[in-house]
Amino acid sequence: MPKILVIDDERSIRNTLKDILEHEKYTVMLAEDGTEALEQMGKGPYDVILCDVKMPGMDGIELLDKLREEDPDATVVMISGHGTIDTAVEAIKKGAFDFIAKPLDLNRLLITIRNAMDKSQLLSETRVLKRKVSKTYDMVGESTAIQRIKEMIERVAGTDARVFITGENGTGKELVARWLHELSARSKGPFIEVNCAAIPSELIESELFGHEKGSFTSAVKQKKGNFELASGGTIFLDEIGDMSLAAQAKVLRTLQENKITRVGGEKEISVNVRVVAATNKNIQEEIRAGRFREDLYHRLSVILIHVPTLNEREEDIPLLAEHFLEEVLNEQSMPPKLFSEGALDELKKIHWTGNIRELRNVVERLAILCDKEITAADVQQFAQPLSGIRQ
Repeated sequence: MPKILVIDDERSIRNTLKDILEHEKYTVMLAEDGTEALEQMGKGPYDVILCDVKMPGMDGIELLDKLREEDPDATVVMISGHGTIDTAVEAIKKGAFDFIAKPLDLNRLLITIRNAMDKSQLLSETRVLKRKVSKTYDMVGESTAIQRIKEMIERVAGTDARVFITGENGTGKELVARWLHELSARSKGPFIEVNCAAIPSELIESELFGHEKGSFTSAVKQKKGNFELASGGTIFLDEIGDMSLAAQAKVLRTLQENKITRVGGEKEISVNVRVVAATNKNIQEEIRAGRFREDLYHRLSVILIHVPTLNEREEDIPLLAEHFLEEVLNEQSMPPKLFSEGALDELKKIHWTGNIRELRNVVERLAILCDKEITAADVQQFAQPLSGIRQ
């Protein structure tokens, strides 16, 4: 049940609020002054804190500062029978969610608590999402190949140099692109990913450069393209080897002039964007076959980064497996589990055709199907049927 802390020096008000809120299915803790409130904070966290302003010793405004020191995300509603506009303004400036005057209007109090609960839930969800995002983009590994990539990213990220990333599907090319963005001066700007292989050739130009209303049958309104949306940040052209030659020509012009023209439009629009591209294809073969423009390749490949396959960084498999296991257990709210040494050795024997993406899927399968300790026999039973074992 949601948990509320009520701080008020008047016993009758504390008890009345406790009765009302418990009737509304809240768990309620009480404190009669600032000192007791700070002690109660150790029994938190609380979804909402109701705090009186006028109290002996430490007043509510001073206590508000200390409550938010204890928990920066604390949602505090100030209540007072001696409130003034100045007091209310000061409380809000210091981070209070709301200020309610006594005598308390029950309906307003309950509505305010519900709104404050919504805020607490959003903050909690945001923290969870941030943890997920940060874990999703961890670059795990201690192999020589990964250390070289990390060093390259650190050297290159602070520049606006274009980067061309190569590697098989599932090796982590997007991860490299995201780290280039996150460590750059553009990190507060957008990171726009375009999967060139997933967009039909007849729509790729509209996706990249936008279109004007009426420029084609389904263009019922004007649309900004991804180059415009990425302005001030980074655009990641994933699987650029699958882009049509017509779209390649337009991308080349954009790189040369830092300007785009929407489909069906005539106006040139300036864009300030860093371009990172990636492909799983042998780009030199694509150039020789006439499927990829050599001049575009040279524009894109100021810096070249090759991401090795998982089989080429075998020593990283135990680290990755344990990292993914922790991630899956947290996401699925499952009890702790661990790999035996034999299980980790068995994972290293597998030939990973799907690279890191496949390893992550196998670890999730093992987490769901296995007991507290994941053994070598478990790996052989649940992972081996989908992956060939190295001879």
